[in-house]
Amino acid sequence: MFLLVTAAGGKLWRFKYRILGKEKLLALGAYPDVSLRDARERRDEARKLVAAGIDPSERKQMQKRAALKAAGDTFESISREWVGRRGKHWTAAHGARELRRLERDLFPWLGKRSISSIDAADLLDALRRVEERGAIETAHRLRSLASQIFAYAISTRRASRNPAADLTGDALQRATPKHRAAITDPAKIGGLLRSFDAYEGTFVTKSALRLAPLLFVRPGELRHAEWSELDLSNALWSIPAEKMKMRQAHAVPLSTQAITILSDLQALTGGSRYAFPSARSDKRPMSDNAVLSALRRMGYAKDEMSGHGFRAMARTVLDEVLQFRPDFIEHQLAHAVRDPNGRAYNRTAHLAERRKMMQAWADYLDQLKTGGDVLPFQKKGGERQEGAR
Repeated sequence: MFLLVTAAGGKLWRFKYRILGKEKLLALGAYPDVSLRDARERRDEARKLVAAGIDPSERKQMQKRAALKAAGDTFESISREWVGRRGKHWTAAHGARELRRLERDLFPWLGKRSISSIDAADLLDALRRVEERGAIETAHRLRSLASQIFAYAISTRRASRNPAADLTGDALQRATPKHRAAITDPAKIGGLLRSFDAYEGTFVTKSALRLAPLLFVRPGELRHAEWSELDLSNALWSIPAEKMKMRQAHAVPLSTQAITILSDLQALTGGSRYAFPSARSDKRPMSDNAVLSALRRMGYAKDEMSGHGFRAMARTVLDEVLQFRPDFIEHQLAHAVRDPNGRAYNRTAHLAERRKMMQAWADYLDQLKTGGDVLPFQKKGGERQEGAR
């Protein structure tokens, strides 16, 4: 071992050794940061490696590469990589929503950690923070996301264990199932529709409100509707796969009532990309809270009606009052429906029948809005409910 003094005045500890007949030098650190005692201890450790046939210089490089790799294999970096790959099967809005969950609730506590160093207790500590603010369902959702991220890390050889799988039983508080608030009583549906006609907000929001029950698509699908997708002459809205939750293209037949509303809207927003552009910029769709906020301003509480509630409304009444085939309804809701061979139906499956159903649904809503005669229908469990003729 010797001290190398450089031309610039640096003092560097070096250890000269031979291995496999080749002379090599090992850097032990710089004086005075590394004292003589420390340098001797490092030299002695290197001698032991040489005696065992291990090259200390190569061992040092391997450790450095491992440290660099671990620094790049953080929970956050792998999570973002996973979201990027998984996002190919999600809508852009869904992918952004999942990433926001991770950024808000897991990255601050686990993001900079090497993913292989995180155990069940570490993950539970982060999830308990979410529980403490009362977001029990979110905590369960985050556990599921984390489990998928750890599984991905295992499959790409950057982790060996999935700690999320250990959080079973009572590790997390049990979530109480919540159903999306929806109005399914025909008499109340009529009142809801009349309130839409009387709404005094913007014309774009009013049009979205009036179309929501007629089309019963998901709120995000409605607000992202583009004029290029809407074929009013053929009464069809073709939603591309990348906008759908199930990543399959979807066809929505347009009733005459829907075409009338869209035609009026087109006179106002037809020059923009989106049918329902943002009030701030026609290059963006309307806010995801626009319809929900309008419902609240009209006096409908969050436990009474939601943006997704129009789907439950249509599913219930189309089945129990108008008595359309459940598979037609499920197709129109863009749920996964399989043919007898287990294959997914394409977007035009039963399109002719669904056109008739959508027109009958629109006509029925008109009858409810004008206060048509009421007829009884059978609810699940045998209870009688009133419907409109």
